[in-house]
Amino acid sequence: MRHAAGAKKLFYDLTASWDRRRAIHQLRRLERKLPSSRLRFAVPFVFQARGHFKSIKPIQTPSEIEQLYLAVCVLKPRRVLEVGTARGGTLYLWTQAATDDATIVSVDLPGGRFGGGYPECRTPLYEAFARSQQNLHLLRADSHAPQTLEQVRQILADQPVDLLFIDANHTYKGVKTDFVQYSPLVRSCGLIAFHDIRPSPDPDTQVERLWTQLRSRYDVEEFVYPDDIGRKLGIGLLRVPPGGLDGTLTLE
Repeated sequence: MRHAAGAKKLFYDLTASWDRRRAIHQLRRLERKLPSSRLRFAVPFVFQARGHFKSIKPIQTPSEIEQLYLAVCVLKPRRVLEVGTARGGTLYLWTQAATDDATIVSVDLPGGRFGGGYPECRTPLYEAFARSQQNLHLLRADSHAPQTLEQVRQILADQPVDLLFIDANHTYKGVKTDFVQYSPLVRSCGLIAFHDIRPSPDPDTQVERLWTQLRSRYDVEEFVYPDDIGRKLGIGLLRVPPGGLDGTLTLE
């Protein structure tokens, strides 16, 4: 039985390794065909591979995430923090919109309920998203844990974040914690974006509740467009005021 289990694991590892190499080859092939950052918005939507690497398609509505991507391309961030990575589609987009020497940090909870918890075997594929001079850090950890915040600070060397994208725990407490904990890291006039700002039939998805409070206090923009099947999930973009945010905002 042990021999059979070992043989099965060896076969799985070899298959995963082969599929991963093919996936990275597919990624490079698409990038050669789509050489500019604007064109590469299409890459995660048309990418197709096998096994655990089958898709990196963003969960967001295409027309909504496209508007955010174009705004990030204009920003050209040097430091990006993504909270919630899942299939990796938006993480890929940030590597393309960021500067050539950008530092990009992903925080994703293994086994997270709201789309998170990508299998560890996908890590090399996500690492391949980074361009040659970029530094990409993948933290498989709870974004709410104080030690995770400390890790992020150390990676950034206390340099301010240009873009914070929050798409992890969608409960009110969860998204509020991510906002309060990480928004002080964002520089003056930087960007903070949220996914799922529209009302949801899932009672545990309460990003709208937080967004309603933020919308009344800050300079914001909403990207809410139906795609070909009419899904309106909504992306909210908050422009950090001069002086930044100190994390002491009182919310319900």
